[in-house]
Amino acid sequence: MALSSSSFFITCFTVLFASLLLGGTAYPTTKHYPVRHRRHPHIASHNYRDALTKSIMFFEGQRSGRLPPNQRISWRRNSGLSDGSAAHVDLVGGYYDAGDNVKFGFPMAFTTTMLSWSVIEFGGLMKGELQNAKEAIRWATDYLLKATTHPDTIYVQVGDAGKDHACWERPEDMDTPRSVFKIDKNTPGTEVAAETAAALAAASLVFRRSDPTYSKLLARRAIRVFQFADKYRGPYSNGLKRYVCPYYCDFSGYQDELLWGAAWLHKATKNRMYLNYIQANGQTLGADESDNTFGWDNKHVGARILLSKAFLVQKVQSLHDYKSHADNYICSLIPGTPYSSAQYTPGGLLFKMNDSNMQYVTSTSFLLVTYAKYLTSSHMVVNCGGTTVTPKKLRALAKRQVDYLLGDNPIKMSFMVGYGARYPLRIHHRGSSLPSIAKHPAKIQCSAGFGVMNSQSPNPNILMGAIVGGPDQHDRFPDQRSDYEQSEPATYINAPLVGSLAYLAHSFGQL
Repeated sequence: MALSSSSFFITCFTVLFASLLLGGTAYPTTKHYPVRHRRHPHIASHNYRDALTKSIMFFEGQRSGRLPPNQRISWRRNSGLSDGSAAHVDLVGGYYDAGDNVKFGFPMAFTTTMLSWSVIEFGGLMKGELQNAKEAIRWATDYLLKATTHPDTIYVQVGDAGKDHACWERPEDMDTPRSVFKIDKNTPGTEVAAETAAALAAASLVFRRSDPTYSKLLARRAIRVFQFADKYRGPYSNGLKRYVCPYYCDFSGYQDELLWGAAWLHKATKNRMYLNYIQANGQTLGADESDNTFGWDNKHVGARILLSKAFLVQKVQSLHDYKSHADNYICSLIPGTPYSSAQYTPGGLLFKMNDSNMQYVTSTSFLLVTYAKYLTSSHMVVNCGGTTVTPKKLRALAKRQVDYLLGDNPIKMSFMVGYGARYPLRIHHRGSSLPSIAKHPAKIQCSAGFGVMNSQSPNPNILMGAIVGGPDQHDRFPDQRSDYEQSEPATYINAPLVGSLAYLAHSFGQL
């Protein structure tokens, strides 16, 4: 459509102003964001900025180690200060994955990758929350650097999960064994190693301008860790089965992590070696698999979307197949198209499985707004068997999912703790459910906490921003502490939502 001269002038001025506005950010990807898609015409039904602030603050409640002076979730105290001593290494720090007191390396690395991807794509829109997001990432990467200090060895878990789960105690009180588990040449763990490499590589992009020395350290370590992952192949749930299963067993194989790790290393280093690796190994690593799940275990879809950017935006022609692979995934999500296979609850929530379903809602929403960004940059759409799916439609679907999570659902409940008028009060989380050190300085013994866990009393400590597992396939949510499938929060549920909330807050003029 031709523009009148006045319209053309206004458009040019708007683009120039927007580029100046964003020009100083460390995230050049945001300058591809076309201005015409910046603002939704409607008034937002939610305060996405408030939700963004809280979604990042949640990570402070999951911190292990010595807490900093600017800790905002103040009912938490130092914990795990001798972690790693059992193996004569320093493994203090990092995150507890969910409502327990174990540090699982596999989901922690995925959390780090997704927090980093959120900042890479939408950090330029985050304003005051950008620094908080970067601190959340650095809390993880500082730990991952410790866990990968020794070549061909990664410390992948601290804490005996079986014994930890037999206690209901605050992290500050824990007296269960802080056993240390590692992968090495003799006990490989390709999926954990490759995900760790992805996390380090993605984070290196986050810190490239603000802390170039740290960024280079992360990138160098990512390269080394990926070499180890690729050279010594095998699933970690074989050698460490009795310690990591059934908690974070690898069900999807390690091929997806190798492709995902290579994709992130290609993005971070621009080294053609990784592009060659992807071209040579993509098919055998499952690039065209039709599995449409994306989460801490299965990275196939994420790798497809990430690699499609190299084709769509950077014009890497050899990766053109990843656009069609990504499109197939998108078509599976859109109700009413010939290839639609996703299930939704009567209230409209994407539903994958009973256990912690909200992780798939947040990860899918992130992929939708991110792929919409790539498509918009390249003036492309998705064709689903004759049905044209525009970037606008992808954003609308993502917004519906986020709005459901924030309270637009049949039971009118926000599934983010501390957001909205009504939210879960009895989340499955030890530190949140037991009285804080400030209120109850005396130690609470291992089994003493189960009286609280099984009670109907609301949690005394608000774990601000925590997103729980969510409702069942009929939109029901009992708000029972004992129901870990629906009531437990986790770092990998929150991490992808950070990017979606940043996009929504910006697009409604809240940032």
